[in-house]
Amino acid sequence: MSQYDVLCIGNAIVDIIAQCDEAFLTDNGIIKGAMNLIDAERAELLYSRMGPAIEASGGSAGNTAAGIASFGGRSAYFGKVSRDHLGDIFTHDIHAHGVAFDTKPLDGTPPTARSMIFVTPDGERSMNTYLGACVELGPDDVEADKASGAKVTYFEGYLWDPPLAKEAIRMTAAHAHAAGREVSMTLSDSFCVDRYRAEFLELMRSGTVDIVFANSHEIKSLYETSSFDEALAQIRKDCKIAAVTRSEKGSVIVRGDETVVIQATEIRELVDTTGAGDLYAAGFLFGYTQGRSLKDCGDLGSLAAGLVIQQIGPRPRQNLKREAEQAGLL
Repeated sequence: MSQYDVLCIGNAIVDIIAQCDEAFLTDNGIIKGAMNLIDAERAELLYSRMGPAIEASGGSAGNTAAGIASFGGRSAYFGKVSRDHLGDIFTHDIHAHGVAFDTKPLDGTPPTARSMIFVTPDGERSMNTYLGACVELGPDDVEADKASGAKVTYFEGYLWDPPLAKEAIRMTAAHAHAAGREVSMTLSDSFCVDRYRAEFLELMRSGTVDIVFANSHEIKSLYETSSFDEALAQIRKDCKIAAVTRSEKGSVIVRGDETVVIQATEIRELVDTTGAGDLYAAGFLFGYTQGRSLKDCGDLGSLAAGLVIQQIGPRPRQNLKREAEQAGLL
């Protein structure tokens, strides 16, 4: 028996979310729709210029872990925080979602990571992330029992920014594969793909990663093509399963010669796209670890993503298990 359905590994970040207009992004040199890595000084500057803000625990894989738990799955998480105010918020929130999180915190420096997220009127989010304590996540934080005891290990491509984390992921993947488990990753961001294209392809082609999550921009960036179909044909050959999201066009899942097209969930109002891909992965992996068909996995992912983009903040406020039951998916 597996101890967990999914082990998620990621940058443990508290999101500080505020609304702004397009001019604010231009005036402050913020790349719209991207995750911009910043230093402590820039973090202080942007924070001082922000309007009224909401603090919400985030971090891509942390959001996925919370989503899986909300579906009724058993999830665990590796991520590094400090013993400070934001670290306490992150730890409280992920435990409150029912996620097993036991990574030892740092004693104060560097401080817990934070991401200033500016949401424009079209619902697009532009992230400015100070990684802080995240860069200290390393091989010493790998809990072998969780790595070998989870059906699937899932990590975020953002983790390729801090060097120690790469070692931790390779070690975790080795434990997982030795126990006959699978490893998945999300490409995270097209700028992230530009930085680590060769390494991401090597992870897939070497079999270190079995399942890949991406959006249409990221997959085209990965294969340096403007053609979605061409990129999809390439990724079929490079990994066991790929799930590619396409915003309002839904998603496409490929496994070998098999192709499954998933419709987007109908929404009333797009409020904030933060967490959409993270929650899609949560629904998919929950279904996958329960032995569901690829169609069911995609529908569960689509439901969770559709719910989270109708609220501010990246983690589900509804009980996803109940929502899936009402939608006839469970």
